Amino acid sequence: MRFAKLLICLALSAGPLWAQAAAPQAPVTLSLPAAIAMGRERGVNAALARLNERVAEARVGQHRADLLPSVGVSAGAGRQTLNLDEFGLPFVHGVTDPFTVWRFQAHASETLFDASIITRYRAARDSALASGADSRAVGELTAAAAGLAYLRALSAAETVRAREADSAVAASLLDQANQMVTAGVNPAIDGTRSEVQLASVLTRLEVARNQHDRALLDLARTLDLPPETPLVLTDSLGAADASIPRDPADAVSFALAHRPEVEAEHARTQVVERSLRAIGLEYVPNLSIGGYYQQSGTSLSGLAGSWLAQFQVSIPLLDGFRRPARQQEQSARLEAQRLREHDVERQVATEARQALLDLSSADHQVTLATDQLHLAERELDQARDRFAAGVAGSVETTNAEGELVAARDGLIQARVNAAVARVSALRALGVLDQIQ
Repeated sequence: MRFAKLLICLALSAGPLWAQAAAPQAPVTLSLPAAIAMGRERGVNAALARLNERVAEARVGQHRADLLPSVGVSAGAGRQTLNLDEFGLPFVHGVTDPFTVWRFQAHASETLFDASIITRYRAARDSALASGADSRAVGELTAAAAGLAYLRALSAAETVRAREADSAVAASLLDQANQMVTAGVNPAIDGTRSEVQLASVLTRLEVARNQHDRALLDLARTLDLPPETPLVLTDSLGAADASIPRDPADAVSFALAHRPEVEAEHARTQVVERSLRAIGLEYVPNLSIGGYYQQSGTSLSGLAGSWLAQFQVSIPLLDGFRRPARQQEQSARLEAQRLREHDVERQVATEARQALLDLSSADHQVTLATDQLHLAERELDQARDRFAAGVAGSVETTNAEGELVAARDGLIQARVNAAVARVSALRALGVLDQIQ
């Protein structure tokens, strides 16, 4: 009896090992929406996706530069000779003495119209939009991963509380069995069997605490927090309304309109279409202007100015049939991209329908698991009454206690499934940020 009480005291007073060993640090209080938002913001993959978005935006500026004025200056000095015979003049012959030429020039050019460059610039903007949508899609994935890690930690915490409640029940049954054995009503094996059951429950309690500590470490890693950070979870696994369409057709339409993956593939299709159009527009004449002003001479004191201003029309005629081959290649790329866009749309539609099925099934599982827990509690009460009346042994109470443990685990798992289904449904429909 004293040994059993000692076990109870040790088990119920034991704290999280990693929290005891860690240096003191301010705790971080987290709700499920806060964990999801933090995962979206701090996730490594999301940060990399945002960097890729910045790269795509920088490329837009590079393509824009082809449409903006180009201005430059140059200065130089060269030492040279000239072979006057090259000019074919009858009155000058031979090679000149070495002389120095100084040249200072400012030059500028501007493309007035180039349909191909304009189209490529628009394609670069579409590519930036696709990168932005990709960034949001990756952010949704990291946010969902953070939400699931939070739910695992929450489930582990509720499992610890369930095992503590089981320990209290096992200790109560042990006290009852010892009283019956002391009174000579029941054999000593009933007390021994109850002690074995208590030891088993306390072992499961220690396992549950270890799993809870590990789940908190996993959550801190997902949120890119130091592993020694104490985390305080404020939510429970209670039911929450997911305000999303419940009709499958409406849910599919909603998901296609809100999922960033669909937006990204649509933008990529536009990029390939514009790139194909840009190749064809290379046949269109382009217009440009340019010129320079120059100071040059053989000495710095004798520089003279000269200038050039020009208007240029360029008409591409033939490039060795390279453009038709590029058009064929780009057409194949466009067909492949349209196939990818179609596949993503079908995948999103499938995920939306599956999310609704999981959500409905999870709600029913919670209802059934709650009923099962009530029945297990009633069974344990009846078994204890029969045991106290001396009409049943400890086997019956042990079995009833096992059913209660299983029922509690079943309810926790059902509630976890419901919470996971809710997070998955919001992500499948592209509105994970609306979680409450």
